[in-house]
Amino acid sequence: KKMSNPASTGLFINGQRETGQDVRVGNVTAALAVANIVKTSLGPVGLDKMLVDDIGDVLITNDGATILKSLEVEHPAARVLVDLANLQDQEVGDGTTSVVIIASELLRRGNDLVKNGIHPTTIISGYRTALKAAVSYIKKEMVVNVSTLGDEHLINAAKTSMSSKIIGKESDFFSKLAVDAVKSVKMNATAADVAGYDAMGSSRSAEAAVVVPNGKQRFKYPLSAIHILKAHGKSSMDSHLIGGGFAINAMRAAQGMPTFVESSEGNTVKIAMLDMNLQRHRMGMGVQVIVKDPAEIERIKKREMDITRERIRKIIDAGANVVLTTKGVDDLCMKYFVEAGIICARRCNREDLKRLAKATGGRVVTTMADMEGNETFDPDCLGGCDSVREVRIGDGEMLYVYGCKGHGASTIVLRGANEYMLDEMDRALHDSLCVVKRMLESNTLVPGGGAAEAALSVYLDDYANTIESREQMVIQEYADALLVIPKTLAVNAAKDASELVAKLRSIHAKGQHSEDEVDAELKFMGLNLIDGTIRDNLVAGVVEPAISKIKSLRFATEAAITILRIDDRITLNDSKGLA
Repeated sequence: KKMSNPASTGLFINGQRETGQDVRVGNVTAALAVANIVKTSLGPVGLDKMLVDDIGDVLITNDGATILKSLEVEHPAARVLVDLANLQDQEVGDGTTSVVIIASELLRRGNDLVKNGIHPTTIISGYRTALKAAVSYIKKEMVVNVSTLGDEHLINAAKTSMSSKIIGKESDFFSKLAVDAVKSVKMNATAADVAGYDAMGSSRSAEAAVVVPNGKQRFKYPLSAIHILKAHGKSSMDSHLIGGGFAINAMRAAQGMPTFVESSEGNTVKIAMLDMNLQRHRMGMGVQVIVKDPAEIERIKKREMDITRERIRKIIDAGANVVLTTKGVDDLCMKYFVEAGIICARRCNREDLKRLAKATGGRVVTTMADMEGNETFDPDCLGGCDSVREVRIGDGEMLYVYGCKGHGASTIVLRGANEYMLDEMDRALHDSLCVVKRMLESNTLVPGGGAAEAALSVYLDDYANTIESREQMVIQEYADALLVIPKTLAVNAAKDASELVAKLRSIHAKGQHSEDEVDAELKFMGLNLIDGTIRDNLVAGVVEPAISKIKSLRFATEAAITILRIDDRITLNDSKGLA
């Protein structure tokens, strides 16, 4: 009931109030509209979306989170789904499209149940029960523990993640690149990290020791240490990984500087990273100097030059061979660097310098002032590496830093025909890196291609029959809602969805109800979308991290519950124009 007259609501509010079924229908319609946008981009044969913003910039992608982030969604319920995709992107990195599709399907079915006279509270508790049963089934039956994770499983997981993206055709090459990049930033995990992995769905109990019971050290793989650099030109197959190295999109500030610096006789190359101007010292604004003797002006100018020269002398004396700064360097300062045979680059990206500082074990210096008010340069702030050289890539030059001495760091240099392609490759690679990281940290995987959803659907259908309350209907709806993933995959692949999903369900039902050991392996059967057949996806190498599946179910269910809970919406009018 829409009531615009404030008095008729019984509440004298300056606005509109919608209650009951109207709100629910509105919320579900908005959520379905958002889900329908990303629905066709699911799976290895999903289609791309072209988004054009108000100034005409074009974005071509099929990454669910990116599509939804670019939409300016007004409706509050639809915004919940956009936040949901972002959350999945931050937590897991992959599976953003499927989480939105599952959430919207749960909402649609929940709304139908409300229309049939079932109270929202029953639906909410039924969804929670179904989620609990689903997660425990995944952990008990579907999860394959890959304790000594071979590269083959990691590469398969990375391939599965990028199969739906622009680099899907070259997935052999890029999956290897992603696995090598993540492995190159391996670090020892702390006790807190390990407790976190176990809480996040590793099948092991929450064992908060760094060394697991069999005496093995656990590791972490910080993705922030992997730097992705995009350069125009050549084909995507010319992309490469600089293991233990770093590339920075900057070039020498002057032609007289050397193009490379290498370590000699055990002395490493020292890099100074500055976040300050290396320009002629000028008096501050509003400072007045009254000069009586014209000769004094020359001395002031000379002193201004000397202040800068002393600064540079201190940096050079500290042992720097390479100087990188985020601000400018003027010609006067350049002269000193050229004379000293130092590579200097200006206007570097601050984020890149922070990463480089981490990689080389140095620090970004923002000021040279010390506690006594004098200017000093601490040699401990210098980063160390084996060599730095300027390499020509595409239209410009880049500085490559090899053999970084700090914590692990790697750079992936992506090559491609144009900006759109490079951006999409970057997004696809980010998803794959996240998947490989999750696989390495949690050591568990589940089969992909709709296998987990079909198995859960069959299991929850049987589980619902054991429930004696009215939640039984709700759990059955939850079971059917999960089939939206295999159905959408089949529809996007231009296959007969109804027939394929029916086949898939019957195979899973046979596997779950049979006593035979051989039939127990049928739980890994999923869709082959290229030929339109059913196959064992574990053998075929279509796998994804278990944590990705569990989290997407949790997030989708929570989002659906949040929206189904709402039964009243009050929209206040704009207060402008009122006294």
